Amino acid sequence: MPGENLSRDEARERAALLSVDGYDVFLDLRSAVGDGNGEPRTFRSVTTVRFRCNEPGATSFADLIAPGVTAVSLNGKDLDPSEVFDGSRVLLEDLAADNELVVDAQCAYSRTGEGLHRFVDPEDGEVYLYTQYEPADSRRVFANFEQPDLKAPFRFEVRAPEGWTVWSNGTGERQDGVWRFAETKPISTYITCVVAGPYHYVTDSYERVFEDGTRLEIPLGAMCRKGLARHFDADDVFLVTKQGLDFFHDHFDYPYPFGKYDQAFVPEYNLGAMENPGLVTFREEYIFRGKVTQASYEARANVILHEMAHMWFGDLVTMEWWDDLWLKESFADFMGAFSLVGATRFTDGWITFANRRKAWAYRADQLPSTHPITADIRDLQDAKLNFDGITYAKGASVLKQLVAYVGRDAFLEGARRYFKRHAYGNTRLGDLLAVLEETGGRDMGAWARSWLQTAGVNALTPQVLLDAEGRIAELAVVQEAAEDYPELRPHRVAVGLYQRSEVGALERYARAEADVDGARTVVAELAGQDAPELVLVNDDDLTYCKIRFDDTSLATLRAQLGALTDPLARALCWSALWNLTRDALLPARDFIDLVLRFAGRETDIGVLQMLHAWARSALAHYVAPERRRTAGRVLAEGALTELRQAAPGSEHQLAWARFFAAVAAAPADLDLLSGLLDGTEEITGLEVDQELRWAFLEPLATHGIADERALGAELARDDTASGKRHQVRCLAARPSAEVKARAWAQVVESDALSNALVEATIAGFARPSQRELLAPYAERYFAAIERVWSERSIQIGMDVVRGLFPSLQDSPGTLAAADAWLAAHEQAAPALRRLVLEERDDLARALRGQACDAAAG
Repeated sequence: MPGENLSRDEARERAALLSVDGYDVFLDLRSAVGDGNGEPRTFRSVTTVRFRCNEPGATSFADLIAPGVTAVSLNGKDLDPSEVFDGSRVLLEDLAADNELVVDAQCAYSRTGEGLHRFVDPEDGEVYLYTQYEPADSRRVFANFEQPDLKAPFRFEVRAPEGWTVWSNGTGERQDGVWRFAETKPISTYITCVVAGPYHYVTDSYERVFEDGTRLEIPLGAMCRKGLARHFDADDVFLVTKQGLDFFHDHFDYPYPFGKYDQAFVPEYNLGAMENPGLVTFREEYIFRGKVTQASYEARANVILHEMAHMWFGDLVTMEWWDDLWLKESFADFMGAFSLVGATRFTDGWITFANRRKAWAYRADQLPSTHPITADIRDLQDAKLNFDGITYAKGASVLKQLVAYVGRDAFLEGARRYFKRHAYGNTRLGDLLAVLEETGGRDMGAWARSWLQTAGVNALTPQVLLDAEGRIAELAVVQEAAEDYPELRPHRVAVGLYQRSEVGALERYARAEADVDGARTVVAELAGQDAPELVLVNDDDLTYCKIRFDDTSLATLRAQLGALTDPLARALCWSALWNLTRDALLPARDFIDLVLRFAGRETDIGVLQMLHAWARSALAHYVAPERRRTAGRVLAEGALTELRQAAPGSEHQLAWARFFAAVAAAPADLDLLSGLLDGTEEITGLEVDQELRWAFLEPLATHGIADERALGAELARDDTASGKRHQVRCLAARPSAEVKARAWAQVVESDALSNALVEATIAGFARPSQRELLAPYAERYFAAIERVWSERSIQIGMDVVRGLFPSLQDSPGTLAAADAWLAAHEQAAPALRRLVLEERDDLARALRGQACDAAAG
């Protein structure tokens, strides 16, 4: 990684010097198939880039990460590659006013999901290729100026193996054995894309007639590996795509500008998806091989719409540097939920946003690495790590509040002006604020300083004073901030009052909106109301905050949470209770008890699955060590009860089956899972498909029941790429010192595994029930991570540093070891230190939670 890390200062200097007129890129990918002769596979990449320099005679550089360069010429003059190429940069001296650079290189296929990734399908031996670049991996495929503000048109030509199809951002056709693609609009390097291979491809089309009679036609395509074709519900993908295109055309007043719209579901993908204009890439796990809940379909629809929003926010108008990454990601995250609710069948999308996306933000915003939404991104390693819960979910939450602050119409009109004013250009924060001030009529500077340029999350707590008649004399909202981030912000909130009805339902009987500003705000409108049993200070989820409760409200939730009828209010209360648990203000045993008593009544399947995840986390990290076994047994018993009581064949039954498998540990529970696998046991309506079989096998492997032979037999039954990942995870989960040593070596000491198998191995390695077995690896972790970070790609480095941190060795000793490493490695890469600091903070939080749970008696 050293030498590849472009700094912001270098990028600014280069952008001030150069303007790029266009790229012609030729790739010869025929080497992707056939015998590799034991050598690392490479492909030929020839780039011609035309650019101007406003200081003739100046020196600059192009970016390229490649095993070798065959030839370099600048303005017709041949340069010696050994003198101008250092492995990551091509030196460009004595530039003219107008320049043409030609670089002929041998570039490497990727096995880490960065650059041009090569995947061999174990099911049929077919080879599939795709590119993934963000933030800066296009330089692994062709020479370029790798920064977002040096936009240019691109023309790609690709020679591929016989029988393959190739796709890129523009439309293409095959001529004389070469695929030639139409020139793109001016775009950034990181959103160019090539997908190649024998993909299964389905087509459709979208048409729209505008008010002036203009007709827009967009060819649609969707693709996946041939092995997944039988599972591919392309009709639903196209349905959501068309609904999204309708929605964004209705609201943006700027026709989709990139011609066609292909969507590729690709293997071994590190991200959820990537917004390459005209060719969006997704992880293939969004093609469902077995039965899933509606939450999975909703999540896929949200990602489709998120990426589509990027066509305007990010592709058409792009941030100047990664400091303003939020300009695209926060907007896309907000617009994904906004359009999901406004255009599709998933009308409860804001519940998922409140429950799942904001939980990601709350965690990130309480880490020592928290940062303002507009972040300080010094270099590309910083940029890689800032694709986080703050840039995405907190930013989206703040935009949701902004809509309430300036009004929906003003917000959307601001977006329309933003697109038209900055089309195909690059922007900073001030460019967006300017249009919002125009349309909203408010001073955006103060709002931006509070919400975009400061870090941390506020907590809002109700204070209720009653008069002699039992009515509200005064209701106030108290705002608090973390000691390290003391900013008190302006919040537009709704305060809801709830009481039980005659039939026992907990329902809202009064609501008032208020502008909370400062340490204490009185909500005068609620004076005189009957005494509430529950006060919800961020009802309807208008702002971004941690919700706290007064004593009466918390007691009501402990006794009556399941009686709360409004699903959004219920989701907000669950989220608040989980935050209390993570903050060591609610014992983990109490949170688990609430899940056991009330989760079975949860109607929203996405909320239920989130509760399952939180309960597992509470058991693994926040329950006092001496209570883990008992808590785990009670949780499994409750899960099995709910599984047996769930409606046969329902998605709730499936969710409880997966949760039961995840917490099963007792012999009787493991016997039941074995019986469900071999057919000797049955739960009415529960179809044990292949994905559920692997979910049941995982705890059996973890507890030493499913051995290598059994897992091999299951792989023979499911001899697919997905099956291989499941098997690798289960193999690494077995309770054996030899197994753990092998898994560690495969990930830490070798780079032979692909990114997907590294991820699977790490997931299997760290099992909460195997703390003693994993104890020796705490010391090894701290000894290895700096070397791993320096030798491996940043994606694999991140996976190893995060995934193998000894969080299950939850003791003050491990905390001290992390502190000692940080003290001894003050000069380590800032991105590496950030990852260790984050994991250290999670461990400290777990220890505080365990102490809270132990103190509960």
